[in-house]
Amino acid sequence: MINISNLTYKIGARTIIEEANLNIMDNWRVGVVGYNGAGKSTLFKLITKDLQADGGTITIPSTQKLAMVRQDIPETDAPLIELVMTANEEMAQLWKDAETETDPDRIVEIYQRLSDMEAYTAEAKAAVLLKGLGFKEHQLREPFSSFSGGWQMRVMLASVLFIEPEILLLDEPTNHLDLEAIMWLEEYLASYPHTLMIISHDRELLNKCVDHVIHVDNKELTLYTGNYDTFERERAMRLGMQQKMHEKQQAQRAHMQAFIDRFKAKASKARQAQSRIKALEKMDLVDAVIAERAVRFQFPNPEKIGTPMISIHHADVGYTEGKPVLRQIYENIEFDDRIALLGANGNGKSTMMKLIAGKLATMDGNMQRISRLRIGYFSQHQTDELDVDSTPYREMLKLMLAKNPDVKESAVRAKLGAFGFTHILADNRIGDLSGGEKARLLFAFMSFDAPHLLLLDEPTNHLDIGAREALVEALNNYQGAVVIVSHDPNMVERVADRLWLIKDGKCADFDGDLEDYRKFIIQSAREERAKEKEQKSKEQKAKAANEAPAKAAKNGPSKHEMAALEKEIAKLHAQKEKFETEMAAPDFYKDTVKSTATQKKYAALIRDLAEKEEGWLSLSA
Repeated sequence: MINISNLTYKIGARTIIEEANLNIMDNWRVGVVGYNGAGKSTLFKLITKDLQADGGTITIPSTQKLAMVRQDIPETDAPLIELVMTANEEMAQLWKDAETETDPDRIVEIYQRLSDMEAYTAEAKAAVLLKGLGFKEHQLREPFSSFSGGWQMRVMLASVLFIEPEILLLDEPTNHLDLEAIMWLEEYLASYPHTLMIISHDRELLNKCVDHVIHVDNKELTLYTGNYDTFERERAMRLGMQQKMHEKQQAQRAHMQAFIDRFKAKASKARQAQSRIKALEKMDLVDAVIAERAVRFQFPNPEKIGTPMISIHHADVGYTEGKPVLRQIYENIEFDDRIALLGANGNGKSTMMKLIAGKLATMDGNMQRISRLRIGYFSQHQTDELDVDSTPYREMLKLMLAKNPDVKESAVRAKLGAFGFTHILADNRIGDLSGGEKARLLFAFMSFDAPHLLLLDEPTNHLDIGAREALVEALNNYQGAVVIVSHDPNMVERVADRLWLIKDGKCADFDGDLEDYRKFIIQSAREERAKEKEQKSKEQKAKAANEAPAKAAKNGPSKHEMAALEKEIAKLHAQKEKFETEMAAPDFYKDTVKSTATQKKYAALIRDLAEKEEGWLSLSA
């Protein structure tokens, strides 16, 4: 259990959390939600003792292990599966001790403890976690340093899941995952056997994995029972009641104040007026509900043009001549299409987006587009290309001047205002904007000229739940075509009505909805495991077949020698029995010379027989 009592934390003069009280019971799965900057990650750091509270306490039973995904990426060439397994430090140390320990009693203790920890199935467990997070069988033995930062973070996530602590903290665990890995993680976390706390802007993940929600807002921690949808309903009801109480109280105050103002000068009513003044002073004020801070924005609607806007005929596309990433693409994009690209990372979704955007040419086949077609292209990588020393206003002005030299300041600010940029925010330095604000700025840039087609490659990475809701609403109100790549299942489900599956170098329509795609992923994973198992079996058989002649050559002489020894031993046993029969005769010792010679021969035979039997045993071993 986690007990939070009168918790207060400040950054300078700003209070982030103030006198918060909360109990998190064992085996609860808790979602932690709130606007960016509300204090969610701060709460986690206070729980892990990475930050010290300015007041109050957080207590956790000493018997419960707490773990969180490491943010510091280790520099190591260790294979992925070994790195995950060594995350359990006790298990790793026990294996080391087992190699050097000489005390028999201690050895027994070590192996008993390893058995209790299920250490003998640890490698299989680590492999399941890594594969679930998107790694292939052949990658499990590859060095950690050979992978990119995003894939390394997946290994760090696998490591903390491998430990399976009594209290697991996850801060935005889906940030570096594709849709397929997120679907796997949802299933895994939904059945996590201990206490789980998870910060996430992924509504679908919170709905499937949590049974309680902590809302971090206005310096408070408020606990709700149920998943995210339940939290939203209950909070809306609570806010509605609060607003009604506030309005009722304000009416009461106005009535009392009117009485005071009217009668305080009259002697006959002075006592009643004074009584109302005291009542007014003692009244506990109910705050008015503050308007939601989620930004609302809209994409400008284009004029209609002919359809299909884009036609792709038997096209190959890639980056190296002769090595296309995607082959034989045959698709059309209509004016009102809402398409989501599905497929694991590395299969070619971004390549497909670049082809549609005109950033990659076809290697073979062709692609035709209407001449008047305007395309707005969004990619998270574009945030790295922003001029951090410029302002949103200056950058938007440049874009609009290129189209219209007579553009007015009001028109520029109106374009930015449609995406939540007030006059002050529009004049802020871009380098000082948050990740979500930079994403919204890119939305404004890509759509300033009312494009007919929006291409969105992972548009939600830095958006909180409120901003994601605003994006879904804006896309559903937009009247042009949309092609989206997103790891947010909720967004895909609510925006797209066509699914294209990018897999094995092909792009094809997927017949079904997102739930069908979940089942498809599970079935594909099973088939892949079956193929891997079959491939391993074939490799083992081939290896055995290749080694058979060498083994036969090695083992052949031993078998021959054993057969020869067996014959000799049988012969010696027969001679031994003959000698023993002769020596057992009553008159054997009458002839002293003969009996002595026979006994010498018998002793020599016994020595020879012992040597032969020892040799046979050695060969047999």
